[in-house]
Amino acid sequence: MRVGIIGVPMDLGADRRGVDMGASAIRYAGLGERLRNLGHEVEDLGNIFVPQPEAFPIGDHRLKYLEPIINTCVEVASIVSRTLSSGALPLVLGGDHSIALGSVTGVAQALRDIGLIWFDAHGDFNTTETTPSGNIHGMVLAALAGLGDQRLTQLAGFSPKVPARRIAIVGARDLDPGERVLLKQSGVRVFTMQDIDRYGMSTVVQEAIDLVTSETPHLHVSFDMDVLDPREAHGVGTPVRGGITYREAHLAMELIADSNKLRALDIVEVNPILDEENRTALLAVELVLSALGKKIL
Repeated sequence: MRVGIIGVPMDLGADRRGVDMGASAIRYAGLGERLRNLGHEVEDLGNIFVPQPEAFPIGDHRLKYLEPIINTCVEVASIVSRTLSSGALPLVLGGDHSIALGSVTGVAQALRDIGLIWFDAHGDFNTTETTPSGNIHGMVLAALAGLGDQRLTQLAGFSPKVPARRIAIVGARDLDPGERVLLKQSGVRVFTMQDIDRYGMSTVVQEAIDLVTSETPHLHVSFDMDVLDPREAHGVGTPVRGGITYREAHLAMELIADSNKLRALDIVEVNPILDEENRTALLAVELVLSALGKKIL
């Protein structure tokens, strides 16, 4: 497989600083070398320029840093689309989860019909009417599904990027009241931690894959490291107790690899400032390897 690594050092979409260093931390953990050792051809396309929060006014407090986030996501979409069109799999390193507005848009531009699995402790399904914070990383999935401010939903001139029926969230356990209502109305399939506890990760992920790819062979996976329990991944932007375990995360990625449907992968919300000895970035690399075919035997 050819893999194109794209760094997006974005921390405009969240309040807590530090995730802009996530892409560097993941690279430092040996991502490129270990992918090559797995047999993949790897091209690191470097980092997209993202301005620092100090360089821009917050703007509308319901849509903080909207302009620079949109500008960055337009560029992300373009490079992701070109990477796919060249025959490579885009591996997008965050940065906060707002970068997925660009990565998913780029995949949808290149492949048209796609399915999306969103591994996350949170729903990221707020709009300007429901957001308690104004942070765009908490609105990005709703925007991809066509809900929210038109400046987000109409990125690249089309909406939705993915129909709600082809979106599944896995690992949710911290939903805001307003987004809980929107999710129930939307048709997005939400697999909570209760579902994982009750049915097991294997059943949940296989059902998610089958659901979102029932109409298309193209799968985009957007993996927020805070889906893991903080005991496994301490260095994340917004940790929430009660998440998935180390082995559950690997099993999920192994099932993604076995599907042979993965076309693009985001790894987001690694915050090395909050980490210990780069453990979370090292785990992120391990999960990427599992998603791209590494097996125990």
